[in-house]
Amino acid sequence: MKRNLAALLAVAALALAATGCNKLKARDNLNRGVQAYKSTQYTQAVERFEQAVQLDPTFTPARLYLAMAYYMQYIPGADSPENQQMADRALDQFQKVLQQDPKNDVATKSIASLYYNQKKWEQAEDWYKKCVELNAKDKEAYYTLGVIAWSKWYPIYGTARAKLSMKPEDPGPIKDKKVKEELKTQYLPLVNAGIQNLEKALEIDKEYDDAMAYMNLLIRERADLDDTPEAYQKDIEVANNWVQKTLETKKIKAERKPVSTGLSAQ
Repeated sequence: MKRNLAALLAVAALALAATGCNKLKARDNLNRGVQAYKSTQYTQAVERFEQAVQLDPTFTPARLYLAMAYYMQYIPGADSPENQQMADRALDQFQKVLQQDPKNDVATKSIASLYYNQKKWEQAEDWYKKCVELNAKDKEAYYTLGVIAWSKWYPIYGTARAKLSMKPEDPGPIKDKKVKEELKTQYLPLVNAGIQNLEKALEIDKEYDDAMAYMNLLIRERADLDDTPEAYQKDIEVANNWVQKTLETKKIKAERKPVSTGLSAQ
């Protein structure tokens, strides 16, 4: 019995030592992978990060870097099996990070961004909502939710106007009551939600000029759903104010930037 116990203890000690050795090797591979990653050598970085997670599957930082190395090789808009494979691999690793760390904001936001870049609006919207659940001060998430709302709405809106032979410069509201009511029923909640998310982004950053620009677009297009010319004109005035505020804010920011003299210190 004592000999068996001693043998078991010896095996346990060897296993513990091997585990510790694997963790050290995993950390070394992570460090080497990070060096490659910072040098934009993503293929080499992937190899190192893969070795790290094979040695220590619970090593979350290495898995997160692996996901990012795949993501950095993904090219938005490129339609090829290889490019889609990079996106799928990145998504798979980000999901595994979240299995280990459900509140990892980097993985959550990266998944949201990945779906956004693929123009998968529904999935992107779901994940950006998770971003603001994790961080109520995430102005970029609120802004992107506003952009997604516009991206889902604008093609429908543009097509409806075109079918009614309305040119872009033609004033509204939409004259065909049936078309207008159908748009209001199906899409007005989406447009209003987009505006509300942009408002939240601007509450966090009052100089968020990109959010101001989309406020102009959504309010200007929502005006076409108004019931009267008077309501339409009121919304257009609000949209015009956002245009002016956007330009003023951009100017203020530009004036704040230090002017380079081109001279270097001796």
